[in-house]
Amino acid sequence: MDLKNILITLIFTSTFACAQDKNPTNTENTHEVVVSELSNPWGFTFLPDESILITEKSGDLIHFKNGKKITISGLPEIYDRGQGGLLDVILHPNFKENNWIYLSYASESGGDSGGNTAIARAQLKEHSLTNLEVLYKATPNTTKGQHFGSRLIFDDDGYLYFTIGDRGNRDENPQDITRDGGKVYRINDDGTIPQDNPFVNEPNAKTAIFSYGHRNPQGMSIHPKTRQIWTHEHGPRGGDEVNIIQPGKNYGWPIISYGVNYSGTSFTDITEKEGMEQPLHYWDPSIAPSGMAFINSDKYGDWDGSLLVGSLKFQYLDKCTLKDGKIIKEERLLDGLGRIRSINQGPDGYIYVGVENLGIVKLIRK
Repeated sequence: MDLKNILITLIFTSTFACAQDKNPTNTENTHEVVVSELSNPWGFTFLPDESILITEKSGDLIHFKNGKKITISGLPEIYDRGQGGLLDVILHPNFKENNWIYLSYASESGGDSGGNTAIARAQLKEHSLTNLEVLYKATPNTTKGQHFGSRLIFDDDGYLYFTIGDRGNRDENPQDITRDGGKVYRINDDGTIPQDNPFVNEPNAKTAIFSYGHRNPQGMSIHPKTRQIWTHEHGPRGGDEVNIIQPGKNYGWPIISYGVNYSGTSFTDITEKEGMEQPLHYWDPSIAPSGMAFINSDKYGDWDGSLLVGSLKFQYLDKCTLKDGKIIKEERLLDGLGRIRSINQGPDGYIYVGVENLGIVKLIRK
């Protein structure tokens, strides 16, 4: 073999080896398809009657009840480009009394071409949305198709948190609190700004910002015991992260990272810096995480308390075993089923998982 072919073989072998995920496969699980024939179920939530609201990234909001899918009307205009589209959906904590649902989506509103992430609420009346209110719209618009975020959760005090990725502007947005992008945000349920948000008194700051220095968080959940907010975010090549979010903290992107450019070149030579938070956990190689939930149920035996993260890249549900607040073990569930996009625990205690080009499945432990 000549030198050229040896070099090509070494490069291929190294790249292939680096791309492999070594988490073991747990075979003590199976699934049941609950909602079939969905393309990209980016988010879903359970209504009080245990029917399901589902977002299709392409722009449809679907109500699944009694085995039937009904498309909800009255949505805002959706900017369907790249990773943007109709994204997450959750209910107001007092949904039974007020019928408010909350949506994150990519929007073209504003003066610039392209789009950016928006957060809206509307009241669900039968099969339509009414009283639509845009609560937050990130600026500026851009035609870049990446890093919109955007997960939604309410905390125990009724604050709404949402994530917006850096929108492909790595070197400006995440570290600048006067700019949107690369942030976790906190607002009141009506869109107003909590007076104890960390940057309300900073000149020119985006006062909805709760933490900054993020790349593209597509998972967010509240720990069932500590009640802390956990997120995960897409890193570059290597360096996907799990973080526990604290007010006003800087999570480092892109100044510190455990990853490199997709081409393999370096964009930073440091993994830690004073004043910047270390991730609780990081993945190398990247798994391309999306969706996030804790098992807080008696349906799964000693899996109770585990963290679940979807892998888009390797197409499995990552079960992370926790001990003393750290991830000590990872296993593949639903291995090879498809790109895992969204995860929620249902009111029946079972875990439900949105899988691209399949639908929503119920996780069953054998």
